Amino acid sequence: MTTQQGRLAGKVSIVTGAGGGFGEGIAKLFALEGAKVGVLDLRGDAAERVASEIGENAIALTADVTSRADIEAAVQKTVDAFGVPDIFVNNAGWTHRNRPLLEVSEEEFDRVYAINVKSIFHVVNVIVPHMRRIGGGSIVNIGSVAGIRPRPGLTWYNSSKGAVNILSQSLAVELAPDNIRVNAVCPVMGETGLLEAFMGTPDTPENRARFVATIPLGRMSRPDDIARATLYLASDDAAFITGVLLPVDGGRTV
Repeated sequence: MTTQQGRLAGKVSIVTGAGGGFGEGIAKLFALEGAKVGVLDLRGDAAERVASEIGENAIALTADVTSRADIEAAVQKTVDAFGVPDIFVNNAGWTHRNRPLLEVSEEEFDRVYAINVKSIFHVVNVIVPHMRRIGGGSIVNIGSVAGIRPRPGLTWYNSSKGAVNILSQSLAVELAPDNIRVNAVCPVMGETGLLEAFMGTPDTPENRARFVATIPLGRMSRPDDIARATLYLASDDAAFITGVLLPVDGGRTV
């Protein structure tokens, strides 16, 4: 499945939440574009499946992104197999079910923030020293249009993605002297395993149509949409781009 030529030829990458959805799409496109890929997911079987489908230029990394020790181990395994990662994609994410804000429990809130926000704290502390040693790198965070134009019912999730968005910009400014670029891709609601939680209603054609009606281009986002945007920001084509929040939303935030 991999190639020796491509926009990421010679690059080493890690993609979190790569056992399905957006992350799987990103990992597979990176491999097609010539990168070595660390396929990281909490679900070891899912990471193994995606890595095996990619082939010899991928390794499966079973890790919990809320654990610093897990992140350190995953990065070291990638370094041992392929070298220091040039690219790190923080894609793993979680949401509480769409419901009135007072009905979301503290446990749900903490889980959303641990996976969506604190994970980036752990990743930055682990990966930045490596990237400094090789003279730079590219970090792409998967934010959300929920952090730009929020919907009712997802208040605590929206705020976590707002944190990811502004964190991406702040990291970009602080890490620029190290030649480490940081950008965020901001998807609209996508066709992934979290769709029903985002909608807060059963995943029926009628309910999908109600949400799609708010998107000018008339459909939800798909893994290949997010993968192509992430590829651009991760690649040398975007060498002079940092601190960007790129909505991939069919016009939702216009």
